[in-house]
Amino acid sequence: MFKDLIKRIAAELARRDVPYMIIGGQAVLFYGEPRLTKDIDITLGLGVEKLPLIKDAVRALGLRVDVEDVESFVQETMVLPTSDEKGLRVDFLFSISPFERAAIERAREVKFDEVPVRFASLEDLIIHKMVAGRPRDIEDVRSILAKNPDYDRPYIRNWLSEFDVATGDDCRRQFDDVTSEIAKEAGNS
Repeated sequence: MFKDLIKRIAAELARRDVPYMIIGGQAVLFYGEPRLTKDIDITLGLGVEKLPLIKDAVRALGLRVDVEDVESFVQETMVLPTSDEKGLRVDFLFSISPFERAAIERAREVKFDEVPVRFASLEDLIIHKMVAGRPRDIEDVRSILAKNPDYDRPYIRNWLSEFDVATGDDCRRQFDDVTSEIAKEAGNS
């Protein structure tokens, strides 16, 4: 169900030379953690000034925009929420931060039936999830890292430290706590 829509979106964005990466629940699924997800989250390597380009892509894909005052909503939230005819939600997230731009450059390309699809790298997905910090996100991080023990921990810690400075949060410590818990659980196995 999601795979066909993801392929169509990837092909349309590529046709328009739009840099992007899939994040959120679909990326969690890609890294091996089965879970229920009802949407597709796509970070675009574009600012909101490119909204007309994305609206054209949304129309070409046959997606419906799910807000009334599109321009105001996108300016305020940096998100264009859409859905397909079956009600599957697709959120297009406009990016402006150096992290998002670098993450899009690092995205991992995977073939879905010969269609190249770009997923956030494991490390960048972990960073997204740690910064979001909801219980579901932390559980996603725990399960992804438990299944994928080879990752660039210094890269993650560096970006989380930068977010901590910018936001006053404590994401790096939370990440260290999660990785310590995983290590303890692995030692008890």
